[in-house]
Amino acid sequence: MNYKIAVIPGDGIGPEVVGAATQVLDRVGEKFGHTFIGQTLLAGGCAIDACGKALPDETLAACKQSDAVLLGAVGGPMWDTLPGAARPEQALLSLRKELALFANLRPAILFEELISASPLKPEIIGEGLDILVVRELTGGIYFGDKGIKDGGKSAYDVEEYSEEEVRRIAQTAFSMADKRGKRLASVDKANVLESSRLWRRVVGEIAAQYPQISLSHMYVDNAAMQLVCAPGQFDVILTSNIFGDILSDEASMITGSIGMLPSASLTYGNFGMYEPIHGSAPDIAGLDKANPMAAVLSVAMMLRYTFGLKEEANAVEEAVKAVLAKGYRTPDIYRKADGETLIGTKEAGKRIADEIMDS
Repeated sequence: MNYKIAVIPGDGIGPEVVGAATQVLDRVGEKFGHTFIGQTLLAGGCAIDACGKALPDETLAACKQSDAVLLGAVGGPMWDTLPGAARPEQALLSLRKELALFANLRPAILFEELISASPLKPEIIGEGLDILVVRELTGGIYFGDKGIKDGGKSAYDVEEYSEEEVRRIAQTAFSMADKRGKRLASVDKANVLESSRLWRRVVGEIAAQYPQISLSHMYVDNAAMQLVCAPGQFDVILTSNIFGDILSDEASMITGSIGMLPSASLTYGNFGMYEPIHGSAPDIAGLDKANPMAAVLSVAMMLRYTFGLKEEANAVEEAVKAVLAKGYRTPDIYRKADGETLIGTKEAGKRIADEIMDS
């Protein structure tokens, strides 16, 4: 079967990690008899340089005509002087909005081989770590009214949510929790924010449809603390756009490196955009130092959620585990321990791809 993928390498290390991910995807196609047709597109800073716009119209149109989108990363200091509406990050926000990608799934899984890479003590981590952050992606402060007034002496960004926006992301989170450990923590700031009080009320209404799910409410500041002192208490975390952005990055470091965490941004149906949660890391761009495993694991999520290819998704995940089990480490997870071998981006991608064919 043929699958059409819009491939957006983006900026910084984006092209490197996406290159490794597409290499793995091609190997999946060879082994399982699929054809993945990738169309490489511009977005982010490179698009600004090439055509003066972070998200060219042709890129958006091609994404809408594809079965899925694979994204690397956007942004970098060379574009930091641009006004907010013209920055590379606007491409990411526009893609989410235009493609109606309201549900962001960010798994934080600590591989057994990387326990030593986690900043937390083993006794705090407990028996493994497997958290899923479900982040609302197209509402809240990132998309609310914003502006500058008083001649630049003050600025504002509005946090706003509708019942429907909360309802649909809550439905997604409860559905995910039902397939996992049946525990859901809804994170808000209901003691201060009206938007969070609405959030908590609607989540409670949806909870009535899932009596088998254990629901807890938690303020975001407490959730940030609990993630580092007792992460094992969490199964699924449901939260808003800005809180999810922050908490998922915190959760990523518990797993050893932000370079290990993939993500899926979904709409209704099967369409989705898949990307590592890390940024463009311009300081290591082009140096063959970036960890491509988050991008590769994003491909596994694409195979599972958009294409319904569970066996193929499992093969990718097992290939990553096999490479880690053999001691191969990119710089972000290398601890100079016995049995560890330092490798670069290209070799990591090649070894994961080879594991798929050898399995």
